[in-house]
Amino acid sequence: MANPRPTRPSALTIAGSDSGGGAGIQADLKTFAAHGMHGLSAIAALTAQHTRGVTAVHVPPTDFLRSQIDACFDDFDVAAVKLGMLANSAVIDAVADALETHRAPFMVLDPVMVATSGARLLEADALESLRKRLLPIASIITPNLPEAELLLGHAIPDRDAMRAACREFLDLGIRSILLKGGHLADDSDVIDLYADQRGLQEIVHPRLALQAHGTGCTLASAITANLCLGKSLHEACVAASDYVHRALLQGYRPGRSEIVVLDHFGAAADT
Repeated sequence: MANPRPTRPSALTIAGSDSGGGAGIQADLKTFAAHGMHGLSAIAALTAQHTRGVTAVHVPPTDFLRSQIDACFDDFDVAAVKLGMLANSAVIDAVADALETHRAPFMVLDPVMVATSGARLLEADALESLRKRLLPIASIITPNLPEAELLLGHAIPDRDAMRAACREFLDLGIRSILLKGGHLADDSDVIDLYADQRGLQEIVHPRLALQAHGTGCTLASAITANLCLGKSLHEACVAASDYVHRALLQGYRPGRSEIVVLDHFGAAADT
């Protein structure tokens, strides 16, 4: 019998399933595979979803979610965890309890609240649980501007406000943040801001004239994968942002809408 290949790092995603395959768990696992990771998953929600929107959401019992997480940590050396859609306070508490028991070296929190289509994916009363239970234990959070506005409780209308918001998050005890600037359509570039206690740095890419699905999930899971590969938080964010940009350039339209789905493996082949 042939000798097995060397062990790959294991990355765990705790998020929602997207039946259309463009976002959520499906995007995370494709991203992990494209980076050479062994992908693990604990499904925190199931969505009936396609490129045109979310039509239904089902949240499994939290004890079953905890069993999935426990099973992953019981058998695998989890190098990093990515958190995505966590629909309500009970789910957030179950995940926080599990991660306080099973401590992974890194935890990347994508605070998913609203789908690209506009469907709300986080119950309103769960926002405080997210702030209290998960923000303090995250290695990095990756909100877009609407999510950051909900977390901070005020508008972020321009680039200067983005910089101030980063400092505000750090003052709240967040270790590091990648604040995504795609919703500021005020110039020809998309400027994301990475910030930690050492300072703030811009990550810049040309704005693409397309509508896409799954970019936030893919970015957070690519950061997770790059942390597994030994990159620093800032290096992981830069590499992940570059990866998403390449995946968008090679994206395709599998559904009946104009929404683009990322090409995860084509982007990896370009590295």
